[in-house]
Amino acid sequence: MKHADLPKARRRARISDLVATHVVTSQTQLRRMLADEGFDVTQPTLSRDLLELRAVRVRRADGAVAYAITDDSAFDMPEGSTRLAKLCADLLLRAEASGNIVVVRTPAGAAQYFASALDRAGWDDVLGCVAGDDTVMLVTRDVAGGDAVAERLLTLGSEGVA
Repeated sequence: MKHADLPKARRRARISDLVATHVVTSQTQLRRMLADEGFDVTQPTLSRDLLELRAVRVRRADGAVAYAITDDSAFDMPEGSTRLAKLCADLLLRAEASGNIVVVRTPAGAAQYFASALDRAGWDDVLGCVAGDDTVMLVTRDVAGGDAVAERLLTLGSEGVA
């Protein structure tokens, strides 16, 4: 590791620790927590850190929406893996198609994580994804391929992890 990467690695390790031990509901809150510990971080840098750490906002059992660090292996597994099925089971709320477009709904803050996982899965029939906060738009190669992709996602979500 280069010397210049050490502060980034320390900051990201601390972000992981904070998210694991506190209910962190916003980047503003996390920036304040880091500042209290001497880490001066800009919002864009924090956003990149959270993306690199695979952090996603999820709804907790108590109803609060908070950050959680996810398992990195979700991005490295083939499409048929139980891990991708678990992502669909955990994050996929709804998938509906119109022609070659699929609109996927996720919990607030999870759409970018979900879209990134789909992009990395490398499905040949998906051209790409665009994500907002709680919505992903997929575009399929086949002009009528949306129904098949939506059904595939819903099937993976209903299978979950055994």
